[in-house]
Amino acid sequence: MANLLLRHRDIADLHKIDVYLKHGGYDGLKKALGMATGDVISVVRDSGLRGRGGAGFPTGVKWSFIPKGEGEKYVVINTDESETGTFKDRELSEYNPHQVIEGAIIAAYAIGAKTIYNYFRGEFMDAGYAMEEAVQEAYKAGFLGKDIQGSGFDCHFYCHYGAGAYICGEETALINSLQGELGQPWSKPPFPAVEGLYSKPTVVNNTETLANVPLILVNGSDWYKEMGTEQSSGVKIVCMSGHVEKPGNYEVVMGVTYRELIEMAGGMKDGKKFKALLPSGGSGPVITESALDAPMTYEGLTPHNSVMGSASVIVMDESTDMVWAAMKMIHFFKHESCGKCTPCREGTFWMEQLLHRIYEGHGTMQDVETLESVANQISGRTLCALGEFAVNPVLSTIKHFPEEYRAKVKQAVAA
Repeated sequence: MANLLLRHRDIADLHKIDVYLKHGGYDGLKKALGMATGDVISVVRDSGLRGRGGAGFPTGVKWSFIPKGEGEKYVVINTDESETGTFKDRELSEYNPHQVIEGAIIAAYAIGAKTIYNYFRGEFMDAGYAMEEAVQEAYKAGFLGKDIQGSGFDCHFYCHYGAGAYICGEETALINSLQGELGQPWSKPPFPAVEGLYSKPTVVNNTETLANVPLILVNGSDWYKEMGTEQSSGVKIVCMSGHVEKPGNYEVVMGVTYRELIEMAGGMKDGKKFKALLPSGGSGPVITESALDAPMTYEGLTPHNSVMGSASVIVMDESTDMVWAAMKMIHFFKHESCGKCTPCREGTFWMEQLLHRIYEGHGTMQDVETLESVANQISGRTLCALGEFAVNPVLSTIKHFPEEYRAKVKQAVAA
């Protein structure tokens, strides 16, 4: 099947608006502008499109939460792609920016917003510059600005750069940062759909999510639902990294198995044996050989106590020290914790300390038990999901690879 999101791999210079227009660019927007806003939302809802940033919330349902009627409203694109092993939104922003812009304008039209903000991870300067150039092209072509395509609909688009904080991938922290405040999450309610950016109704959508929208408007919801599964429709970009021969982004139909994904990426590097993988970067529990034939869907890993998330798949071979892997992931979460919630702030610190002690061969079984206890005390006690994510590599590696923790302790006893 031809790429639908990564079309730039098949079409040279797709980032230029004249090329994008020759290949059906902005046809979805033109169609949407001729429809009632409620009908646009219905088409997206009926397609089954779900958020591609990790949470998987139904996109059309999220749009429908925005209050009807007059008043300032906003669309915010979440390009704060900071999850470990994730690099799909950067590629879309650099090489297929107009498809993202088109999807965002359709979203703005559907909810009655006149302003779009694209929040970029601070390190994504090249992606941001590419998007800014595409935005200027869209203005000149009449797809942004006043009275778009003679429809009477006005819409403006702004790019904003964060400072590289992982926490700003969480929608309320992102909104706070965009407003010039500390990038920390707030307790819901209020939800952004009711009181978001500048206390106005706001839709926050992931970059990849919005890139799907023009395709749905042009081809219809039934066409989109034909791909994937009943609960996970459409296509998904999977970020493959780690011990595979050909790391990179792969566009697949939802429902492909993790074993097939590894094969797509050229198989295990240097012919080594598979040991484990992280299906959602550092935020998802590790899975082992027994789960490789599970479908890559939002529900596919539930029986294996893991999640698809953003589909940033990090593959680990037989040489990987799982205690080391857990320690590295906890170091990331400790560094990226905003510090607002005590369980996350203190818990990630102590988990890193305990893991470092165990890894260096100075730990005891009591340390392993304490590590597990601290992780369980964080879970369910934080404002956002970062604390929940942080415990996953700890609890899942202890569950699946207890012998590696015991080996580290024996090493300490022998010393």
